[in-house]
Amino acid sequence: MSAAHEYGLDEQYGQYEWPRPPQGGWTADDLDRLPNLPPHTELIDGSLVLVSPQTDFHMSAMRLFENALFGQAPETLYVVREMTIRLDTKNRPEPDLLVVRADARLGPKQTWYSPDVVLLAMEVVSEDSEERDRETKPRKYARAGIPHFWRVEEDNGLPVVYVYELDVTTKAYHPTGIYHDKLRLTVPYDIYVDLTAINRRRP
Repeated sequence: MSAAHEYGLDEQYGQYEWPRPPQGGWTADDLDRLPNLPPHTELIDGSLVLVSPQTDFHMSAMRLFENALFGQAPETLYVVREMTIRLDTKNRPEPDLLVVRADARLGPKQTWYSPDVVLLAMEVVSEDSEERDRETKPRKYARAGIPHFWRVEEDNGLPVVYVYELDVTTKAYHPTGIYHDKLRLTVPYDIYVDLTAINRRRP
């Protein structure tokens, strides 16, 4: 049975018609079944969250951090861009970048990771996602036990990185540093990022 039939959607459901949520809201599995969802749709507390077009800064920051994290990751870890975490049945947020255990990759059709295999979640803050990236999502990541969280903000065209680690006793993040120009860390592995290189072409 298709998602359109299951949820009473018109067979001609198109790009300008949005599905009506079932009683109790959508579930994590629905993200893989609903037709015609825009790319990068998230599920937060049973509601679909649609993402606005991204800015040049967001794209450039994603490229900078993905290249740096992927290039420096040990073979036991893998860097994932724009894939969801299935926190529970009502929450499947999509961090901008994830660092996961390499053995958590299940094949080419995989669409989400469980929080127990995630070491780091990173969000690049956009104008439309400020509250989610600063408040809602970090709380949920912490409660799910994800040990590291980075929030990237824009300041005069350059990234500023707010780094957090999980307090396992309180299931809350505590800040460990704010990084301008250079980011150098030893967890979740040895990482160095030249933040001023965001707009620099590779040689």
